[in-house]
Amino acid sequence: MSINHLDMLLHSVANSLNQYLKKHQRDNVLMVGIHTGGVWVAKQLHTLLNLPQPLGQLEIAFYRDDFSRIGLHPHVKPSRLPLEVDDRHIVLVDDVLHTGRTVRAALNELFDYGRPASVTLVVLIERNGRELPIQPDVVGYSLHLEPGKHVKLCGPEPLSLEIRTLA
Repeated sequence: MSINHLDMLLHSVANSLNQYLKKHQRDNVLMVGIHTGGVWVAKQLHTLLNLPQPLGQLEIAFYRDDFSRIGLHPHVKPSRLPLEVDDRHIVLVDDVLHTGRTVRAALNELFDYGRPASVTLVVLIERNGRELPIQPDVVGYSLHLEPGKHVKLCGPEPLSLEIRTLA
């Protein structure tokens, strides 16, 4: 996807999220991106929506259900949540929703920090292949890929989307 198309997609997601938040009367939200691609998308959305609260970041490495098989990446950074999550409306952002396992890990970590009033899931790309019953509230683009195909957000500057074949 070209930079211009991705920029239009990000504006569309920001507009849809803004409408969703108004419809559900959620203001003063805390936006949290899932490391790495979700943080890149969240930064763009945070800027487009001009949100007053600082952006949060979740590093879910310790919460992954495949942690015992793949081990720890040597450059794991801590999560950064600038505000308390208790009774706060959280906007959780990821780049690609595939199996649902990344979002499950993020939710587990988020609830270790406290009990949010709500969590709104926003994804740039939703693709087939769900393994867990996780569905986004706001989607930029839904994509059906054949087995063995993978969508990757590259960045951070400029952001681009690539469809790759797994080896």
